[in-house]
Amino acid sequence: MALLQISEPGKSTLPHEHRLAVGIDLGTTNSLIASVISGKATILEDEEGSRMMPSIVHYDEKQIFVGVEAEKRQVQGPEDTIASAKRLMGKGLMDIRPEDFTVSLEDSAGNIAIHTKQGLKSPVEVSAALLKRLKELGEKRLGGEIMGAVITVPAYFDDAQRQATKDAAKIAGINVLRLINEPTAAAVAYGLDKKVEGNFVIYDLGGGTFDISILRLENGLFEVMATHGDSALGGDDFDHLIEQWMISDFDTPMPNIKTKQLIKNLSRKIKEGLTEKSEIAVNQSFDGLGTIKKTLTREKFASLSADLTNKTITCIKQALHDADLTPKDITGVVMVGGSTRMPIIQVAVEQFIGMPLLNNIDPDEVVALGAAEQANILAGNTNNELLLLDVIPLSLGIETMGDIVERIIPRNSTLPVAMGQEFTTYQDGQTGIVIHVVQGERDLVKDCRSLGKFTLKGIPPMVAGAAKIRVTFQVDTDGLLSVKAKELSTGIESSIEVKPSYGLEDHQIQQMLASSFSSAEEDKESRALAEIRVDGQQIIAMIESALEQDKNLLNPNEIDHIHVRVHELTKALATSDRALIEEKTKLLNEATAAFAAKRMDHSISKALTGKTINTLEF
Repeated sequence: MALLQISEPGKSTLPHEHRLAVGIDLGTTNSLIASVISGKATILEDEEGSRMMPSIVHYDEKQIFVGVEAEKRQVQGPEDTIASAKRLMGKGLMDIRPEDFTVSLEDSAGNIAIHTKQGLKSPVEVSAALLKRLKELGEKRLGGEIMGAVITVPAYFDDAQRQATKDAAKIAGINVLRLINEPTAAAVAYGLDKKVEGNFVIYDLGGGTFDISILRLENGLFEVMATHGDSALGGDDFDHLIEQWMISDFDTPMPNIKTKQLIKNLSRKIKEGLTEKSEIAVNQSFDGLGTIKKTLTREKFASLSADLTNKTITCIKQALHDADLTPKDITGVVMVGGSTRMPIIQVAVEQFIGMPLLNNIDPDEVVALGAAEQANILAGNTNNELLLLDVIPLSLGIETMGDIVERIIPRNSTLPVAMGQEFTTYQDGQTGIVIHVVQGERDLVKDCRSLGKFTLKGIPPMVAGAAKIRVTFQVDTDGLLSVKAKELSTGIESSIEVKPSYGLEDHQIQQMLASSFSSAEEDKESRALAEIRVDGQQIIAMIESALEQDKNLLNPNEIDHIHVRVHELTKALATSDRALIEEKTKLLNEATAAFAAKRMDHSISKALTGKTINTLEF
């Protein structure tokens, strides 16, 4: 007779009790998914045996292609193929160089919108498509439903970019166990927390972002002492330099988008080729442009990219300064990200720090492997406890009088963190106060990023300076922020879970989720648009009729102003922008309010002419 193992629920080591959790590296160039299998973090391969999925999405009229299938369509349909969407996360058009992308971008209320054959898509939706594909791959390889994922983000991602990442995961149907910084995940993968103690530099140069983190490992505590970096610097920028070098001899502009994509692809291959070879010869013809016949050496490439390389070294210096350390205090340097394969980067970092680099784990895979280990712990599959103390990358504060930023949580504060300060009113009898939350290191509000606003109402009327209002900031382990304001004498309070300007509102996420199952929302919107168009047309007709009858009640300037508003609404009705139609309708109503009042007065006066009180009927 065989023995049956009995254990507490959730603590069995049997395979069927193992909770399926994964680590996801949502990268600019490539994305990976990993899980702990038989006690070891392992990259999950796709059906073709590939360990990395290109972070590319292609949209045609009816279908969405992700990864390798999207990459195959990139040259033939570059205008509908979105790559490097991570560089667009949580940003507006003013934050990027639109010319770096082959797709058409526009600004939509502060958000980037991408034109595709399936309509406008946000970077969050594109990232959601990538995450959904990774989730499907993970469940197929692991043979069950994934209960949660640890998703990595650049350490220098701000609140808006982190929220955008969580929104994308929600749309993809992924339960986020935690967002962790990519450098922290890399350190976990190297097992630094288990083997050594000291100060470590994590140098992470990916396709679109650069991070530097200083970690201290002491008595089993894994603490991030400082972070720095640039969320708009990565391997793509080195590619761009090569692209500009190749076409520098041509005076003609880029003939078409397909040629641009071919040159972008060739630039990346040249950069990768210089990792193994000292020079790369180019001899290739492009339609509408001509033949490029040049040779790029490592020395020339180093010269072209010196400014970019120096930017990363400057970030190391700043991070060391913030951590109150020097290169002599560093125990080791971990290289992360595919772009760290470039010899010019290896040499520059090694010379600055003055020691050999740690790069024995594939730099493309190290982040996903570390995330998988952390996911395994959070899922409860192991008794090991890894204490990760990440830090907040940018200071958080509020706007005060004079458009000045008062910092409440300074950058490099350990997460989770809660801090508060007391403020007061600046006007006698003030009964309300607007709390404007901002993020950044500058002293003026205009130089920082606005994260949100909320109003505290019901303050007792007092003389200026008498009220005491405590504003408390709380940042969770994912680096996401909530803010509370409380008037201390009455106890009234108001709060906000900061949904940054570039994040998606909950109702937007729900609409995106619902769109994959039903067209009800689309039908509802179409109906609303049709109804508001009819209303607009009726308003225009009534106003034009009124002008024909009583334009003598207005002066020429008033008539011209109404005609301008009528013309604006007429143009808006020709679009499908319901918000624009509503706005122009409101403006027209405001422009004709005085006219309506004059017509009413005129009608009453006309009706009363020649009448006495005794002849009026009531």
